[in-house]
Amino acid sequence: MKTQKVKQQLEPLVTKNMTIGDVVSKYPALAEILMDNGVHCIGCGGAFMETIEQGFKSHGMSDEEVNRIVQEMNESLEEQGVQEEPTAEGVTITKKAAKKLKELLHEKKKETWGLRVEVTPGGCAGYSYGLDFEKKETKEDVVIEQEGVKLFIDQESYPMVKGATIDYVDALQGAGFKISNPNAHKTCGCGQSFG
Repeated sequence: MKTQKVKQQLEPLVTKNMTIGDVVSKYPALAEILMDNGVHCIGCGGAFMETIEQGFKSHGMSDEEVNRIVQEMNESLEEQGVQEEPTAEGVTITKKAAKKLKELLHEKKKETWGLRVEVTPGGCAGYSYGLDFEKKETKEDVVIEQEGVKLFIDQESYPMVKGATIDYVDALQGAGFKISNPNAHKTCGCGQSFG
């Protein structure tokens, strides 16, 4: 399978003009940084429509504080290996998610296995993601190898997750794998369902 090279990042991934909703849905791991800096209402509808700048300024922060937090979010994404444009032909797994997947496979003594990524009808937004350990691919699978792990995606699910990023988030709301999917027109609050 051919993949296009990722373009070198020229602009920051997060800017103060992005809405809180866009940031949290695109980069779920950043919810923790928002909450650590006093924005605890990230789940409410009103806050989701505010820009980062509006959200922090409504909490009494100065321009310098807003810029510092935006920089912190971009540095966090850089440390995780998140890039603006994932491989055009596939699914990207962040370094953090790959590391966690390796740990889980090691614990279960399944080091040679991979992660099955699938989309099934259901969930509050129309479709749900399914993630499970898989010993080997089938003839119908698209196989993506990144960061020392394998992803197995069936032919029907692949178009719905093409270009998505799999991350691992350890936040107050719980820990787990999160998928940021550019193909999702709508998502639900749980992050496991999309339409």
